[in-house]
Amino acid sequence: MTDRTVLITGANKSIGYETARQLGRQGFRIWLGSRDADRGEAAAETLAAEGIVVRALTLDVTSDDSVRSAVERVEGDDGKLDILINNAGISGRQPIVPSEQPLDDIKAIYETNVFAPIRVTQAFLPLLKATSDASVVMVSSGLGSLSWLSDPSNAFHGVNILGYNSSKTALNAVTVAFAKELIAWGIAVNAADPGYTATDFNGQTGYRTVEQAAAGIVWLATQTTRDMTGRFYFERNEVPW
Repeated sequence: MTDRTVLITGANKSIGYETARQLGRQGFRIWLGSRDADRGEAAAETLAAEGIVVRALTLDVTSDDSVRSAVERVEGDDGKLDILINNAGISGRQPIVPSEQPLDDIKAIYETNVFAPIRVTQAFLPLLKATSDASVVMVSSGLGSLSWLSDPSNAFHGVNILGYNSSKTALNAVTVAFAKELIAWGIAVNAADPGYTATDFNGQTGYRTVEQAAAGIVWLATQTTRDMTGRFYFERNEVPW
């Protein structure tokens, strides 16, 4: 067991939950972020039964008040945060062609996939600065890679989902912006593509397991060095923006 702490948003199920499990097994102290308090407590209890040190944290990433309360609790209990994993995300209405996707739907996607990671990262920044070798991971998607989407030979080329894809591209830009600023504090900020994983997010249609998806996120969160920042990874390999 270490005294290093990790906060994972949207961690009561799927990839976020498995990320919590894998990091917990490595001895990290887990803050399990969940918008729904009951689901968060239930998930934390299950992990605790496996011997993982975990605390449920009610956290609606789209709410300033909720994020503020979460910061106050983490600060009161630990006084610092070593790793922040911005995992919470939504897909929006699918499938739908770009010309027909309602603007309100796109705005809702951006609120969770783009503005929320900015909100959470900004709010927890003082606690990240209070420790050494802190790390931030933005859980992105290969569908956010403009290089892959514009390449006719790439498998993602035919997946033309305006709201979701562009939100992950925007999140990648957010990653670069934070990385450039926070390198002065020794804080690594990177993006992770978990791959097309079978979860409720996509109706269990993905070909990858949550264990595989989480492994890449865990590696990126724990193995980064001070000069390994502002990058995008899938399976430990750098992905083109």
